[in-house]
Amino acid sequence: MAAALLAVIVLAMSIGKFPLSLSELADAWLGWTWGKTEYDPTIQTVIWNVRMPRIVAGILIGASLAAAGATFQALFRNPLVAPDILGVSTGASLGAVLGIFLSLPVIAIQLASFAGGIAAVLAVYAVGLALRHRDPVLTLVLAGVAISAIAGAGISLIKILADPYDQLPAITYWLLGSLTSVTRGDAFGILPAVLLGLVPLFVLRWQVNLMSLGDEEARALGVDTRILRPVLIAAATLVTASSVSIAGAIGWIGLVIPHIARLLVGPDFRRLLPASMLFGAIFLLIVDILARTIARIEVPLGILTAAIGAPFFLWLLASGRRGWQ
Repeated sequence: MAAALLAVIVLAMSIGKFPLSLSELADAWLGWTWGKTEYDPTIQTVIWNVRMPRIVAGILIGASLAAAGATFQALFRNPLVAPDILGVSTGASLGAVLGIFLSLPVIAIQLASFAGGIAAVLAVYAVGLALRHRDPVLTLVLAGVAISAIAGAGISLIKILADPYDQLPAITYWLLGSLTSVTRGDAFGILPAVLLGLVPLFVLRWQVNLMSLGDEEARALGVDTRILRPVLIAAATLVTASSVSIAGAIGWIGLVIPHIARLLVGPDFRRLLPASMLFGAIFLLIVDILARTIARIEVPLGILTAAIGAPFFLWLLASGRRGWQ
């Protein structure tokens, strides 16, 4: 899978409105790494200023959403769970939509999106703490549904109030997800937050296997679920909010990719997490290549991920797979 990811990276750098050959890619790489003087500056611009930021962002976002989806599915013991189960994607979308409505600069919109996603999950967890005498998993899921509905209502209200000629198209396009406007600053700007979320998930991945057995069984095996659950939720929320803040709401990756990874490596989370991350990065890079090549204008990523992910998910349901259990 790592070799496949490298192949897709080379493919993403070479395919586009300005196609590049392998020799041109090699010359550009030598010009950047070894200071080669004879190279085409246009090719350097296309690779390092246009395509490489999208590739880095695609890898980070695809891996993050797939890791968050796999974590939530194991944590809540439900194969239908996606990274937005606790309202992080809807909250982040509300923050971004509000920033666009207020005509804020791009960096402020991204920060508002990130803050909105974190705030939504904090609200969900506050409800869970207030009702901790009930089933903690069910309480969090139902609170996430309620908070998502509230945030969705806010998004709908802002869309009604927005300027239909300027703000509304920008809001609609952002909600569908895209890597069109991602810059090097955006891609590397979310890197610390993504690493801060992925490292705990990777370190604690063996304990997630125990959490998937249920709280009582996990506690009997020495896992403090009262501490581990919020840590896992915080880590998965952090990577999801970071991804949504720069690329918009890209659906289906966190839901479908973990299922594909389970078919390949099984349900053991120690192997499932890295496999999901690799396959999520590969999938989003391929979808981004399609988004910028299949039509004269760039197709939003959310449309393609839904068109590819939904039929696969229906096949998964029809086949009666039980590998997630």
